Amino acid sequence: MSEDRGYVYIVCNKRYGTLYVGVTSDLAKRIWQHKEHVVAGFTAKYRTARLVWYECHESIEEAINREKQIKEWRRDWKVNLIQDMNPDWRDLYDDLTA
Repeated sequence: MSEDRGYVYIVCNKRYGTLYVGVTSDLAKRIWQHKEHVVAGFTAKYRTARLVWYECHESIEEAINREKQIKEWRRDWKVNLIQDMNPDWRDLYDDLTA
């Protein structure tokens, strides 16, 4: 994973549970932070640490724009995005760190 790139991701606490949309330049590190509850806030409060969807962009600016777009979406659109990539809602973190 290139550090110039940006990643938009969705984490959840369980299948069809609470969703969080985020952006980062280091996806594996950021998901580890969610899993370890390193940063206080929404994801720590709702225990959203299962990576169920992500998308890579050529720049962090592109990723930020996409994150803003997705955050405006209705919940069912986000669920459909997850279902298209990951119908079993499997935690994709292990794929990143393998």
